[in-house]
Amino acid sequence: MFTASHPSVHARAQGFAAAYARVGVETSVNSASAHKLIELLFNGFVESVVQARGAMRARQFEAKGKAISKAARIVEDGLRGALNLRAGGKLAQDLNDLYGYVVVRLTLANLRNDESILDECHQLINPLREAWISIGPLVESGKI
Repeated sequence: MFTASHPSVHARAQGFAAAYARVGVETSVNSASAHKLIELLFNGFVESVVQARGAMRARQFEAKGKAISKAARIVEDGLRGALNLRAGGKLAQDLNDLYGYVVVRLTLANLRNDESILDECHQLINPLREAWISIGPLVESGKI
């Protein structure tokens, strides 16, 4: 009746896969602790940068722009927005400055189609992501 090569079947399958992924993300978000939410933001940032790099290499400029915009929104609205500058002291201010810098660099990477700037942004954020993930078990157990 249908073959895998039939365009409408393929498009529907992709739509189902996207819907499944959204449900999975929504379920993760709805059941996540505050610590886990930040981890999801870090992971989303890395995933968006990887997608942007792939789109850049494939010369898919619309996809590249969407991926970079998503990464910038994650940093600006998610990570930066989660900071408590009043209570967080110098560390929160330093992270705020770093996140602002990353957003500017992402914008430049998009404008210049510069993969090396994406790499720089990943290198700036990934150590924070790794540290955040590493303390997860301690946070979940209530030790910190």
